[in-house]
Amino acid sequence: MYLNCHSFHSLRYGTLSIDDLVSQAKALGIKELVLTDINTVTGIYEFKKKCEEKQIKPIAGVEIRKGSELLYIAIAKSFSGLGEVNRMLTAYHCDGMDLPAQPDLTNCFVIYPLSNIPKKLHAHEYIGIREHELNSLFRQEYQVLISKMVILNPVTFTTKKEFNLHRILRAIDKNMLLSKLPESEICLQSEYFRSPQSIVDAYRHYPQIMDNTKQILLTCSFDFEFATPRNKIHYTGSKERDIMLLTRLAYAGMERRYGKNHEQAKQRVEKELKVIDELHFSGYFLITWDIIRYSNSMGFMHVGRGSGANSIVAYCLGITDICPLELDLYFERFLNLNRKSPPDFDLDWSWQERDIILEYIFDRYGKNHVAFCGTNVEFKYRSIIREVGKVFGLPKEELDALTKNPEQVFKDQVIQKVQEYGKLLEKFPNQRSMHSCGIIISEEPLTNFTALEMPPKGFAIVQWDMHVAEEIGFEKFDILSQRGLGTINDTVKLLEEKRGIKVNIKDTTISKDEARCNEFLSQGRTIGCFYIESPAMRGLLRRLKCDNYKVLVAASSIIRPGVAQSGMMREYIFRHNNPDKFEYFHPIFEEQLGETYGIMVYQEDVIRIALHYGGVSAADGDILRRAMSGKGRSRAALQKVKDDFFASCRQQGHPEELSTEIYRQIESFAGYSFCKAHSASYAVESYQSLYLKVHYPLEFMVSVINNMGGFYRTEVYIHEARMSGAQILNPCVNRSEQQTTIYGDEVYLGFMHLEKVEAKLGKLIPEERRRNGAYKSLEDFIKRIPIGIETLQILIFIGAFRFAGIPKNELLLKSRVLLGDFKPGRRAATLFEEPVKEFKFPELKRNLFEDAFDEIEILSFPVSCSPFDLLQTKYRGSVMAKELLQHHKKQVKMLAYLISRKHVPTKRGIMYFGTWVDANGDYFDTAHFPDCLERYPFQGGGCYLLLGTVEVDFHFPTITITKMAKMPFIPDPRYTHDEEKKYETQERMKEDVSMTHRQPYPQEHEIGLPRMKL
Repeated sequence: MYLNCHSFHSLRYGTLSIDDLVSQAKALGIKELVLTDINTVTGIYEFKKKCEEKQIKPIAGVEIRKGSELLYIAIAKSFSGLGEVNRMLTAYHCDGMDLPAQPDLTNCFVIYPLSNIPKKLHAHEYIGIREHELNSLFRQEYQVLISKMVILNPVTFTTKKEFNLHRILRAIDKNMLLSKLPESEICLQSEYFRSPQSIVDAYRHYPQIMDNTKQILLTCSFDFEFATPRNKIHYTGSKERDIMLLTRLAYAGMERRYGKNHEQAKQRVEKELKVIDELHFSGYFLITWDIIRYSNSMGFMHVGRGSGANSIVAYCLGITDICPLELDLYFERFLNLNRKSPPDFDLDWSWQERDIILEYIFDRYGKNHVAFCGTNVEFKYRSIIREVGKVFGLPKEELDALTKNPEQVFKDQVIQKVQEYGKLLEKFPNQRSMHSCGIIISEEPLTNFTALEMPPKGFAIVQWDMHVAEEIGFEKFDILSQRGLGTINDTVKLLEEKRGIKVNIKDTTISKDEARCNEFLSQGRTIGCFYIESPAMRGLLRRLKCDNYKVLVAASSIIRPGVAQSGMMREYIFRHNNPDKFEYFHPIFEEQLGETYGIMVYQEDVIRIALHYGGVSAADGDILRRAMSGKGRSRAALQKVKDDFFASCRQQGHPEELSTEIYRQIESFAGYSFCKAHSASYAVESYQSLYLKVHYPLEFMVSVINNMGGFYRTEVYIHEARMSGAQILNPCVNRSEQQTTIYGDEVYLGFMHLEKVEAKLGKLIPEERRRNGAYKSLEDFIKRIPIGIETLQILIFIGAFRFAGIPKNELLLKSRVLLGDFKPGRRAATLFEEPVKEFKFPELKRNLFEDAFDEIEILSFPVSCSPFDLLQTKYRGSVMAKELLQHHKKQVKMLAYLISRKHVPTKRGIMYFGTWVDANGDYFDTAHFPDCLERYPFQGGGCYLLLGTVEVDFHFPTITITKMAKMPFIPDPRYTHDEEKKYETQERMKEDVSMTHRQPYPQEHEIGLPRMKL
């Protein structure tokens, strides 16, 4: 009887989760249920599973609407009927085709509302009659149609509160006040689950309508095999040809990577190829190879990482640059016969090149077979409070206050309602979006399984997320972009363009473990370098005195939350620095984890210990692998592994205390550690960027700036360039480009850094200069470039016309005389019909620091001087950063400029770690505990006087702050007669603030990690 049920996947309409929908149907004794969400099949696979758990027959369909108008309901007779609906919706979403008034859906039953009956009904088409419409059936025109009618009892909500929630969702969708929402936008108050008997009673005078409804429920089925792999199976068209091609490519690559007659490599390749063939993964490897082959043909640089990077076949195919033999990578982590899904390949390209790779994949494998995974963007409590508040008509001031303190108790009843319904909407899907990187390449057309949608990015998406994709048999390819590769690429191009130097950075042998790179690594001089530039990572590198590739690989993993949370990061640092002051827990730890001092650092270390110490089966090892990858989080499955682990340990006679400690470490890893190959991939890219930083620092920093940096704001990378010997110069219309550029050691900032100068204009200025020569004067510039007075004044304030040798004040007056209220479009007609008159301007003197304050106003930092030069005090601290190692446990007073601070939760409250530079430009770090922050909080960007005690922890000094005060700048000389504005500009100085919402890391004494044999 329930042919038209909505879940909350009917976005901003339905109010029931799939779970609630099915549970309520079960409670009412309903035997068949049809899910018909609006224009989507997002929930159908979860719906099928939940129904079968409750012994309800699941039937799938879609309610087709155009805007708010209900056109019809399509109910699939079988799974193929869903494909018909999906293709129709895909044409509507992706190709701009209209929804047909009477669709050609022969494998579906189509039910029209009474308001939209077509002239002629086909055999599979019916009219849905709601209970309140039964009185209409006495009319002559409907009498003849009773034989084609079915019961229509839509389900949208359950309780009165949920009906109100539905109305709020509709008002949010329509962006209107609840009080103004028309009836046509909301469902009827009868759209709830009624008992089957009450529906039978209502329609008792119309047995034909009831029979038709029962016949639909009887005829329809939703047969679907969840476990069947659905990715594109073969690259060449057959399994045999795939393995032949893969074998040939692997052996050719092996000779290229290892030379001839490398027995160890040959054995590993043979072993892998055998397993790949048995698991039917040859096609998956070849498709990945094909994408890389195209990338190489375009001259692009990529990084292959993920568990697939453990594979020697992947290394020989050029998918990765990680040699599994060099790092003793664990084959079973990457492939074992218990594994149902292929290994992960996370493939990175520069953010500038990824779209070209995506276009190739969509074109090569066909737009019907390729799409991005979708994601459901949920309502978040703070944002939904604002949305709900708006439809209730709350003014902006109240909304702002409420959003800041959503949990605060208010007496106002309207605000109480906003909070109440906001809570109900938490975790509701709000809109469908695109997964950041996950792509599906399918064997069958994707519309057999989903309708496709077209987000603004221009690549189609499926209507379900990656978790559903995996459940129904799809494995995604992760095609990612990152700025690190863009920086490396651009540095290489810049070196060739500006200095004629060719660097083959793809050849990892020149950068990996290079001597000067290792020296920089051990000193933490890595700002701008991929993955190793954050304060936490630079501190770790210094604590480890990291001076080689293998230690960097380990560092890339131990910085992850799982390793740190378990206490193993601290223990690894201790053992690395004190190799003679610990004992291995057990001989197996020395045998399996000798390289990492018996500490579990990588995902495969956990599997090794589970297999070799715990004696669990390889299948249990695979469950652990999935748990650590964040993919399989079934508590029951993990509990079984735990039980098996302890049973096996007892059987082998291991001490209970030791087994308990080892399993504690295993559990702490789940979802938060890297596999070793993934860490190694990161380390290789880190070395590539570090090599360029060490040997070509200016070109490297210019590229970092142009790729919009990484962990820090642009100002920090400009500081790095200056510390490396660059002269930093403000934008100039005769020297600058849209991006920052370099001539010798002169670095000209690009127009991209001027917020109010549009990119189009920033590109036009150098283009016009290249076409017609340098600009001779302000007048010449105005004649050639269509520009408004405000933008022109920004260029003047930043010094872009300094080549003219005319003071800024005079240029500003000139610009106003020349342009007045002029609009760019009228420029040719008004300005240049007669020669420009010469004016005599009064001579206006400028203060030495006016330029610096102009720069802060436009860029948020000074360029022509250091922030220290603008301070009222001449004091620069009693100690400099380079001397801190000599002041362990001593109190120091320092004057420093704030670079960044990181918010960290502790059991005593919020603390911060700060990163600063002293007046010499050198970096150092501070710790600010909650009690200190209460009295001496951070007050935004700028310079501070710091008092604290130096703590040297394994070669790395940190100052624990006891007092601090922000130091005032000199009054802004541009506003000598305006008391209010004198100190405004310095408030524009920025800081980088990063937030951490994880649980506090345990302290060393709380972990009690054993250092000696138990």
